[in-house]
Amino acid sequence: MSNAARPPQGANGEGKLGLIAGGGDLPLRLIAAARAENRDIYVLAIDGQADLPAESLAAVPHDWVGIGKVGRMLDLLRAQGVHDLIFAGRIKRPSFIGLMPDARGAKFMAKVAGKALGDDGLLRAVIAELEGEGFRVLGPDELLGDLLMPDGVLGRVQPDATAWTDIRHGLAIAHGIGALDIGQAVVVQQGLVLGVEAIEGTDALLARCAELKREGPGGVLVKAKKPSQERRVDLPTVGRRTVAGAAKAGLRGIAVEAGQGLLLDRDGVIAEADRLGLFIVGIAADPAS
Repeated sequence: MSNAARPPQGANGEGKLGLIAGGGDLPLRLIAAARAENRDIYVLAIDGQADLPAESLAAVPHDWVGIGKVGRMLDLLRAQGVHDLIFAGRIKRPSFIGLMPDARGAKFMAKVAGKALGDDGLLRAVIAELEGEGFRVLGPDELLGDLLMPDGVLGRVQPDATAWTDIRHGLAIAHGIGALDIGQAVVVQQGLVLGVEAIEGTDALLARCAELKREGPGGVLVKAKKPSQERRVDLPTVGRRTVAGAAKAGLRGIAVEAGQGLLLDRDGVIAEADRLGLFIVGIAADPAS
């Protein structure tokens, strides 16, 4: 790509921020943070995925676009003068038939068609494509530094010995399925794996495990970054909805790999966990160390 075609960049190296928005609360937080810093932001909301309220979108330039319309996305981003890009929010991976790509999207799909790509592999390919077009891809934590899960217990509720055993076992399982690019989360109860996350996502995993729980001490949701994951997109995320889902599933707490996952609305999550009697803990990659 020629330099003339590259997205414009300010003298300080910081150009307009583009936000490719899926579902959930993270896109809203990023919009608010960018506006608080007086940074120009443009939002590309993904049809059928993003659930941004109209009043939030009214305050920023934005467009809605289908997930397979890659050429349209590139044209809109360039027309807005975007230099930096952030992916934020849940995006459910559609089937190829449901994707309905445009010509540019079909070209990208043809490039990756012969590869067995899980979510992380596909996201890596998407990022490489965007960087090849001259954009710089950032992680959400580069704009919101307080998003990363800290180490240690965050609320009033403490894990007991049984819970810590489940956490350590869950972390090993999460790393195992992550190495295969399957998912980021696992539910463990009394040493038994009730479920692992695949394409359905954490909310559906929790709903499924609610039907599988055993008598006695409740289980633990453990979330961890895939070992080779591209950390600028799709880091394990916990928000108030995760806490509510864990409580409904009869779990006792949530553990997330410290520094490798995102905690949305930290104060709200801790308050909700305390209210429901769940623990929230950030764990080192080797929690025994």
